[in-house]
Amino acid sequence: MSRPVIFSTSTCSWCRRAKRYFRERGVAFKEINVERDPAAARDLVRKTGQSGVPVIKIGGAWIVGFDKERIDKELARRTS
Repeated sequence: MSRPVIFSTSTCSWCRRAKRYFRERGVAFKEINVERDPAAARDLVRKTGQSGVPVIKIGGAWIVGFDKERIDKELARRTS
C-alpha cells in the first residue's frame, strides 16, 4: 500500500500537527510542500478544488484539513 501524502507549506501550523499525528502513530508518509512545487500546487487545486493546506491523500481518499476522524478511518481501511 502506498504511503499517505500530506500537501503542506512551511508556515502551516495545521500541517505540522498532521505530520506529528502521523509520526506519533508510526505511519510513514510523503510530504509535498506546495510552496516549493508549483506544479503540485496546481495539480492539487485541479483534483480537489482546494488551494489551502493541509490536504492529505490516503489511498484514493482526499482529506481537506486536519480531520483526525477521517484520517483514522482511512488509515484503518488500509490495514483491514
